[in-house]
Amino acid sequence: MSGDLHSEHSPPIHKDYGNGHSNGGDFLHPSMTQDQALHRIRTAGSISISPELFEKLYLSPANNVKGDLRKTFANPTPLALIGFLIALNPLACDLMGWRGTGGVGVGAAGVGTYYFFGGLLMILGGLGEWLLGNTFPFVVFSSFGAYWLSLGATFTPAYAAQSAYGQDTAAYYASFAFFFVFMGLVCLIYLVCSLRTNVAFVIIFFSLVLAFSCLSATYWQAANGNMATSATLQKASGGILFVTCVVGWWIFAAIMLASLDFPFALPVGDLSNFIKPGSARRSKAETADGGV
Repeated sequence: MSGDLHSEHSPPIHKDYGNGHSNGGDFLHPSMTQDQALHRIRTAGSISISPELFEKLYLSPANNVKGDLRKTFANPTPLALIGFLIALNPLACDLMGWRGTGGVGVGAAGVGTYYFFGGLLMILGGLGEWLLGNTFPFVVFSSFGAYWLSLGATFTPAYAAQSAYGQDTAAYYASFAFFFVFMGLVCLIYLVCSLRTNVAFVIIFFSLVLAFSCLSATYWQAANGNMATSATLQKASGGILFVTCVVGWWIFAAIMLASLDFPFALPVGDLSNFIKPGSARRSKAETADGGV
C-alpha cells in the first residue's frame, strides 16, 4: 500500500477511501505529483482501501506489492476461514462429548471435512494470499491446510497410522502427541506475529496454543494409562477450541460484511499501531542520521 502523497512545500494529500470501493491496489503511488494524484482521484472510480480496512479484510498489515491483483481477484481470506471453521467447530464439539460424541475414535467422523473444508479450502485460500503478496496469512492458511490434510490422513484406515502399531496403542498415542506439540509451537510464533494484526487474531492463536498443549497432554496421559485424566484434558481442549471458533466466526462475519460494503462493521480490534513497523523505525533513524 502506498503512503500519503505530498510535494516538497505542500501538505500531504490523503487518499480518498470512499465511493464504496474496497478492493485495494496501487491507485496512488509516491512518484506522482500532487496535481497528478488529484487528477486520478477525479477521473478514476477505484480508490485504495484504508490500512484499517485492509487489515480487517486480509488479516495482515498493509504491504507494498506491485500490480493490481487486489482489483483483479477476489479476497481469499474468508474462503480459508470458512474451511478452518467448518473443520474445527464440529471437532471441538466432539472433543467436549456433546450429544454423546467422543469415545475412542473421537474426531474420526469428521475425516471428510478435514480433507475438503480444512485441507482443500485453506490451501486454496493460502494460494490466493500468496498471489496477492500477503505473506503472513499465506503461511498461516497453508500450514493449517496441511494440518487438516495430515489429521484426515491419520484417521483414514488406508494410511494405517494406528494399525501399524498393532496392539501397542500406548506407543501410537505417545507418538501422535508430538504432532500437537509442534503445532502448538507454530501457533506460538503466529501469536507473536499476530500482535501486528488485530485482537481477534491474537485470541485465536493464544487459544490454539492452549488447545494444542491440552491435546498433546491428552494423548500422553492416554499412553500412560491415565484414561480419566486424558478424558478431562480432551474436554478441556474441546472447550478451548470452541472459544477459537467463536472468535473465528466473528472475524468471518466482519470480513464478509466489509467485503459487501455494509453500512455497519464488526470491530476486530485493530493492532496496527500497537507495535510500530520496523520500516518506520528505520526511516526515522535514517532521517535523524541525515539531520546530524
